Amino acid sequence: MTRLLGLNVQTTITGKETLMKFKIMTTIFALALVLAAGLVTHSLTTGTTSVLAFNERNGQLHATMDCSAYTGAAGGFCVLASSNLDEIKVGSKQYMDQAAGSPPGILDSNVVFVAGAGDWAVGRCTLDLTTFLGLCTFSDGTGPLAGFHARVNLSPAGGGILSWNGTYSFSREHD
Repeated sequence: MTRLLGLNVQTTITGKETLMKFKIMTTIFALALVLAAGLVTHSLTTGTTSVLAFNERNGQLHATMDCSAYTGAAGGFCVLASSNLDEIKVGSKQYMDQAAGSPPGILDSNVVFVAGAGDWAVGRCTLDLTTFLGLCTFSDGTGPLAGFHARVNLSPAGGGILSWNGTYSFSREHD
């Protein structure tokens, strides 16, 4: 016996005790492996889905936005004229939260893209009012636009029409 931190501790272990501890540890390890294998088999046979297997869809986004009636006032909007994406419906409106011109010569605004009742996406657009080149990013939405993310470059197409060209993705569990 040895005294350690005020306690009597046995410091000698016989070969028999070592063998017994080894057998117990080996049995516990084997049971843990069997349990883990059973859980893996169960999850594979019951159709458990990995977190990485979310329904994710992405691609190129090409659209045109008619801003010929946009006045630059807060609450003003542009109307979607064409789109290659079903969820971004022709006739949808993109509302600008801030007025154009602050900073001077720039539209820099939070936006809400409304495709229908309960079907909208939020984002931000910045547009140079001299060149009409800009960028819009969208970070999420509701309804069919839930999980919508996009980054689109804006360029003038003439007659108050802006071209959208960029990428989009939907990352959500359910369509």
